[in-house]
Amino acid sequence: MTSSVAVSGASGYAGGEILRLLAAHPEVEIRTVTAHSSAGEPLIAHQPHLRSLRHLTLQPTTPEVLAGHDVVFLALPHGQSGQYTDALQDAPLVIDAGADHRLTSPDAWDAFYGGTFHEPWAYGVPELPGGRAALVGATRIAAPGCNASTVSLSLAPGVAAGVIDSSDIVAVLAVGPSGAGKSLKTNLLAAEILGSANPYAVGGTHRHIPEIRQALVAAGATGDVRISFTPVLVPMARGILATSTAPIANGVTDAQIRDAWEQAYADEPFVQVLPEGHFPRTADVLGANTALIGLAVDRAANRVVVVTAVDNLVKGTAGAAIQSMNIALGLPEATGLTVNGVAP
Repeated sequence: MTSSVAVSGASGYAGGEILRLLAAHPEVEIRTVTAHSSAGEPLIAHQPHLRSLRHLTLQPTTPEVLAGHDVVFLALPHGQSGQYTDALQDAPLVIDAGADHRLTSPDAWDAFYGGTFHEPWAYGVPELPGGRAALVGATRIAAPGCNASTVSLSLAPGVAAGVIDSSDIVAVLAVGPSGAGKSLKTNLLAAEILGSANPYAVGGTHRHIPEIRQALVAAGATGDVRISFTPVLVPMARGILATSTAPIANGVTDAQIRDAWEQAYADEPFVQVLPEGHFPRTADVLGANTALIGLAVDRAANRVVVVTAVDNLVKGTAGAAIQSMNIALGLPEATGLTVNGVAP
């Protein structure tokens, strides 16, 4: 029996990507799509690529409209999901693509977001240590922040195996502007980003930093998890290329380092470690629920270098949400998802 689905924020990038993936999912029926200012308009007026869903009309985002479905996806700006999750107590499964239910620390929420703190939900990155077990049978799931899950997946195997020192992590990310959402912002205009690379949230201010710390502590990090995190907007519509480095732990061999990552992801269809000397491109994961990882050991600097590519709208957000939904509902984890990208 198929599950009925409602998707809020359906006119935005994250909501549109959730719908694109769900449209090919054999176990769900997309019954309701909602929005705010564009309520009453056809879905395809805002998502013209979703031709199979051209019959749907955007409805107002209210608890009453979202209620009565088996699965509710909330693809809303940060700080807006909580008002709906509080009113959806009877919904069998709710998946929040915003930040409202990701963090376990009220202090971290206050420092990086502010406003009302909401209870943490099962974190929607199955490949992290303990992640899959927490999602089995879950009724409330927090989909990850795209930058946060990319860096966490990059470093968690080294943390869990004790082959890196998590007190001196440096991560620099090239990111596409679709991760900032669809709202009109001057710094995201084509005239501002074409032909340019633009750093933002520099100096420890990015909101995904506490989410990374939280994930690495859950992976087994001891002591302080210190991370210097610098994202850079680049002129590609979607994608993240994260270069994360950390000091090598004392007495660890090159073989032990590579073995930590290869063992961690050996049986994971959606996270793949490339052969030694190979590194991913964002083009390789376009449209796919895949994280590709390249690993290098820089003995001169005594650091491990991890380069990870994801599509921020798929593995970074919508794909992770649907992968987590599959686990929660007891479906085959890969249902409706692909490891194959689109090229050229």
